[in-house]
Amino acid sequence: MRLLIVGTLKGQLTTATKIAMENGATVTHAEDHDQAMRVLRGGKGADLLLVDVALDIRDLVMRLEAEHIHAPIVACGITNDARAAVAAIHAGAKEYIPLPPDPELIAAVLAAVANDSRELVYRDEAMAKVIKLAQQIAGSDASVMITGESGTGKEVLARYVHMRSARAKRPFISINCAAIPEHLLESELFGHEKGAFTGAIARRIGKFEEATGGTLLLDEISEMDVRLQSKLLRAIQERVIDRVGGTRPVPVDIRIIATSNRNLVDAVREGTFREDLLFRLNVVNLKIPPLRERPADILELAQHFVKKYADANGVPLRPISAEARRVLSANRWQGNVRELENTMHRSVLMAQGDEIGPDAILTPDGDRLDLAKTPPAVAHATFAAEQVTRALVGRTVADVERDLILETLKHCLGNRTHAANILGISIRTLRNKLNEYSDGGIPITPAGTPGEYPRMPMVGA
Repeated sequence: MRLLIVGTLKGQLTTATKIAMENGATVTHAEDHDQAMRVLRGGKGADLLLVDVALDIRDLVMRLEAEHIHAPIVACGITNDARAAVAAIHAGAKEYIPLPPDPELIAAVLAAVANDSRELVYRDEAMAKVIKLAQQIAGSDASVMITGESGTGKEVLARYVHMRSARAKRPFISINCAAIPEHLLESELFGHEKGAFTGAIARRIGKFEEATGGTLLLDEISEMDVRLQSKLLRAIQERVIDRVGGTRPVPVDIRIIATSNRNLVDAVREGTFREDLLFRLNVVNLKIPPLRERPADILELAQHFVKKYADANGVPLRPISAEARRVLSANRWQGNVRELENTMHRSVLMAQGDEIGPDAILTPDGDRLDLAKTPPAVAHATFAAEQVTRALVGRTVADVERDLILETLKHCLGNRTHAANILGISIRTLRNKLNEYSDGGIPITPAGTPGEYPRMPMVGA
């Protein structure tokens, strides 16, 4: 956690610095906006700016936006004047802290920014295997690829690996490759020299240099343009980067962790991701299962979130009723841990009585989770899948295979070549199977004549 304190409030900011450092933050000081911008451009970076409310906060916000520097601002002042606090928020500050600083309040702000509250909570064996592998490789400098659906906790796991590595006391820098426009991402990663492009008013150090000595998280790397991937590959292989507009390479010492919610092997086939970059990044793969495949984690996480949000909102800590537990366990959680967290936050706020019952387990629209209306298409697909599953239970594999082959052949009006292609088997295998069925007295759809079978749709049409 890197904190930049901007201002010269005598004594008060010194106390804030001490509290921040006691909570594990690295603190840098700047007397005014100009010095603050030099610090931010120079590679020290900041996860949070604590700014004297007497300074022009709106001007600082505009400067940060102009140079595409992303860091939240918390205003602070020695007065409890509500108008000063409101003005700071309107100017772009995220929060206002009165001085002298309250230790618990500053600790809470730092924890919120650093995401320290996002703990690794698990009980399911499927997740335990992933954590065990993460622990085994954390101490190395090997590149790590973390994959899984959105909301499964990929960034949380990346921080877990960093905090158990030899680089734990050095920076953990994260950049979301999907959230930054393509024409700005190169500068964000590698930095730029003054005048390199319109708006480059000064040298700017990129995330690679900020992360030197520590860990760089490339979040959703599958969204990076393939042309930029070649420059990233060189940086990883040779441990040097070129700033945009630069004339000489800059050495860097970082560990790379990348995440993706897509299948990168498929992306390689589609030509949207470089195969050599995948090999370089995918030294170790930590694949996080979706929450629906970790049933033992659902209630464990639910209880964790109930305590977390009861404390945060100052409401009584209520146990989850047996019926509510059944509702939680039965849900599919398409949004994974993120969806479960939001649901339990709502339940803490909506619950009445001594327990959190099913009436408090609600969708964002306010419907009970177990009574929420399912879209017709989803309901139909679910019903069809259940019907197919029931039809398969109690039958042998040979029987199911026979019916699949015969139905496919019937669909193709007897055309053996099309049927074999759809089934993914050779024409010889198909003919052998059909001869076997015919010898057993089973009728076979006769071969169709050209033009009698339906035209097969193109994949993706």
